[in-house]
Amino acid sequence: MKPILKFEQVSKNYPNGVHALKGVSFEVQEGEFISIIGPSGSGKSTLLRAINRLIPISGGTVWLDGQPVSAQRGRKLRELRCKAGMIFQNYNLVYSLSVLQNVLHGRLGYMWGVKGVFGMYSEEDKQEALDLLEELGLSQFAYNRASDLSGGQKQRVGIARAIMQKPRLLLCDEPIASLDPSSAKTIMDLLHSMTQKRNIACIVNLHQLDVAVRYSTRIIGLSKGEIVFDGAPEDLDDSAIERIYGTSRENLMMGGNADDKEDTAHCA
Repeated sequence: MKPILKFEQVSKNYPNGVHALKGVSFEVQEGEFISIIGPSGSGKSTLLRAINRLIPISGGTVWLDGQPVSAQRGRKLRELRCKAGMIFQNYNLVYSLSVLQNVLHGRLGYMWGVKGVFGMYSEEDKQEALDLLEELGLSQFAYNRASDLSGGQKQRVGIARAIMQKPRLLLCDEPIASLDPSSAKTIMDLLHSMTQKRNIACIVNLHQLDVAVRYSTRIIGLSKGEIVFDGAPEDLDDSAIERIYGTSRENLMMGGNADDKEDTAHCA
């Protein structure tokens, strides 16, 4: 089976001399639920943003749905980005618009010319957006301003918007870092159930080790820009944790720091 995503010796060097990724190689199959874990500065956010070229890579090749991402330009890049929906820690919603309008933004990458500029969505798209809000328990908020929602509700809108893209891959950058434990569990449950139901591959950057173990079919551990673990959650033993974090599991349970955040844009 052809992988939906393939990293082939991918490296990323920043102008300040930081080597964020060093010869990273892995493949992702349809329907996998993968957590990327590692300490701050290990390269998690860089890896995620390299997938749809929100940042350019320095070497190697990222293949998305069989196409080399770095070779795409203009409309071709836009079309390819729509195959990878994104969910952000800070939600990236348009707060002056309604919840329904924010969800419909997931279709913008497929709209051209006047329709895209003026958001002239089809009745089919509107119904699909309403159905997604129903599935996420937000149908009663469809016409509320996005700014009126709680953090957990805003993240559910972010999930709906990403699913509206009809992606083959969902990229989630610290999706629960800003949420309380109850909201975080709701978001992880929804991410897991909605991607599994639709056979969408999902990659989640996480700081919470216990969450990664609970939800993932596979865990990738990064340390200083290199993959030092790639396997099933049950294989993440104490020695693997030591390789990833440079400290023991007990120390990690006391909490960790969040990565530096970067603003990004969806496929449109």
